[in-house]
Amino acid sequence: MTSRDRQPIIFCDFDGTITNNDNIVAIMKHFKPEGYEPIMQDTLERTISIREGVGRMFALFPSSMQEEITDFVLSHAGIREGFGTFLDYLKSEQIEFYVTSGGIDFFVDPLLKPFNIPTDHIFCNGANFDGEHIEITWPHPCKESCNNDCGMCKVTVMDRFPAERYYRILIGDSLTDFEGAKQADLVYSRSTLTEQCKKLGVHHVPFETFTDVQNDMKNKFKQGVL
Repeated sequence: MTSRDRQPIIFCDFDGTITNNDNIVAIMKHFKPEGYEPIMQDTLERTISIREGVGRMFALFPSSMQEEITDFVLSHAGIREGFGTFLDYLKSEQIEFYVTSGGIDFFVDPLLKPFNIPTDHIFCNGANFDGEHIEITWPHPCKESCNNDCGMCKVTVMDRFPAERYYRILIGDSLTDFEGAKQADLVYSRSTLTEQCKKLGVHHVPFETFTDVQNDMKNKFKQGVL
């Protein structure tokens, strides 16, 4: 079956992809909760899972800081150039767009609100502020096909859309996108994901703005790739 016989569908990372910066890293470096540095290092080096690392880092914050952290992200994140226009283009082509984020709902949702993305098209982690410290919740954990303890498992989300029917396009930049990139038909990559795709031999197209992605997709439609 060729790519033209399948329906294109997009799975897009949030932190460092839709936004200009990785918000979790930015939160930690700005507020500097005591003890976060070794946890972050272990997470980046993959000696502990993303789920364990993110959960432990946010548990360093008192729940009373929810509003302060949210305000910081909203004022510093920045949306990557061309994102809104790209969403309009996908609508015109009737291509489904899903956000697959390792971020947390209390800052993901308000940042995405202006773009009117359906709530059932946004997959991310949750947060509970009822206790003394922030507790991250994991409504989209790994299923049978992934045992990496991702937290928000992009592979599990992608598995809902079988490769026999869908031409699966992943857009991402980092650690949380590695496993999904292995099974995507096409990867648009930035930063660490680009380097990892080179190592893995995964077909990828580097990008800096969503205008780059949109232009490449248009060319692929003209060439009959999509």
